[in-house]
Amino acid sequence: MKLIWHGHACFQIEEDGWSVVCDPYAPGYVPGLRELSVTADDVFCSHGHDDHNYVQAVTLNGTGDRRFSVTAVDCWHDDAGGALRGPNRIHVFDLPSGLRAVHLGDLGHRLSEEQAAAIGTPDVLMIPVGGFFTIGPEDARAVCDQLKPRVIVPMHFRGRSFGFDVIGPAEDFTALFPAERVFRPDSCELEVGPDSPSGVFVLTPRLLA
Repeated sequence: MKLIWHGHACFQIEEDGWSVVCDPYAPGYVPGLRELSVTADDVFCSHGHDDHNYVQAVTLNGTGDRRFSVTAVDCWHDDAGGALRGPNRIHVFDLPSGLRAVHLGDLGHRLSEEQAAAIGTPDVLMIPVGGFFTIGPEDARAVCDQLKPRVIVPMHFRGRSFGFDVIGPAEDFTALFPAERVFRPDSCELEVGPDSPSGVFVLTPRLLA
């Protein structure tokens, strides 16, 4: 399985020539990122905000042959039952290889036992860590402890030249893990297989301005 981080919360998940895009952002919406334009077989959005739902950026191949099993788990964009920012939807992708990739979208609260059970144990977890609009570092670490993913990929954080000013950096999240479990591959891509090492992988956005 290959994971490509285009930036912010937008990822592309590929396996055996088939791919999905999660949470594409609108042009000019995320500071420091270039305009998004990708081709994939399917697209999924966690909620209706412009930095997550710009499906026009994704050109679909039109095969109609879905090779990933997809499960949606409903939750909230905030810790007030949606009163502040509305609903959010988690997407669980089960790939033909047997790997499970989970995109949490703009999760705004810790998971209930029922939500965690519906998600299962991810091989790859794409998790927001920047706070303000989503869970912050401590809650993100708690969610990781709940789900016990093998590979953790932070998203929705502020880097040196990208991201919203009001959200925090990835370092606030990675500091909660042993240093030997944190990796910075200096790439927008990550390949994950059954024998890949576990840990936190901080990627570089593909579409840096």
